[in-house]
Amino acid sequence: MTDATSSALDWSVHPPYLHEPYRSTVKRSPQQPLVPLPRTLSELTGPVYGEDTVRPEDSDLTRNAVVNGEPIGERIIVTGRLLDDSGHPIPNALIEVWQANAAGRYIHKKDQHDAPLDPNFTGAGRTLTNDQGEYTFTTIRPGAYPWRNHENAWRPPHIHFSVFGTTFLERLVTQMYFPGDPLLAYDPIYNGIPSEEGRQRLIAAFDLDLTQPEWALGYRFDIVVCGPQQTPFE
Repeated sequence: MTDATSSALDWSVHPPYLHEPYRSTVKRSPQQPLVPLPRTLSELTGPVYGEDTVRPEDSDLTRNAVVNGEPIGERIIVTGRLLDDSGHPIPNALIEVWQANAAGRYIHKKDQHDAPLDPNFTGAGRTLTNDQGEYTFTTIRPGAYPWRNHENAWRPPHIHFSVFGTTFLERLVTQMYFPGDPLLAYDPIYNGIPSEEGRQRLIAAFDLDLTQPEWALGYRFDIVVCGPQQTPFE
């Protein structure tokens, strides 16, 4: 992020670079003022959508990695809109998600949490927004997991969202949480957002109309990329 972009953020909503309760920010946060860098041709025209075409099945995390059966856990549907500062939809934008499985485990060599992996669930998906800026993912509700940030530290269940713009440099990352989760009160990442209004923008809304009988619970989570109602981004 350039210094110009940084200064335009609403710091009453976005988490600061340095938030000492979140230990990793102590070493990751900038120690000097940010320096604007000119964009090169490769950055402006570089790849956005990866090496292959986004397929319809990429948005169904319960199907895109099935080997020998269904993934384990509570099936959920997450849908929402990608909006600009005027509330207008943003079509044809790439949204990627990644998450832990139902036991709170990521498929990553550094995740050594003593919880089972699910051979039928990778925890990764992607989709393009439609003409109305809408997206939908079918997935498994992620579990909480320990993360050793402080004594008895547990991350609340969450789904990471990555939104790409028109170039490789235009990328925003945020997290979606679930309503009524008691772990939110103890999570320094969630509580690194200065205002309660900003924190509430990261909590999905349960939607009974979206819920499919005897199959999956439904949640709505809109993402606003700029303006006074902007979603807090990392």
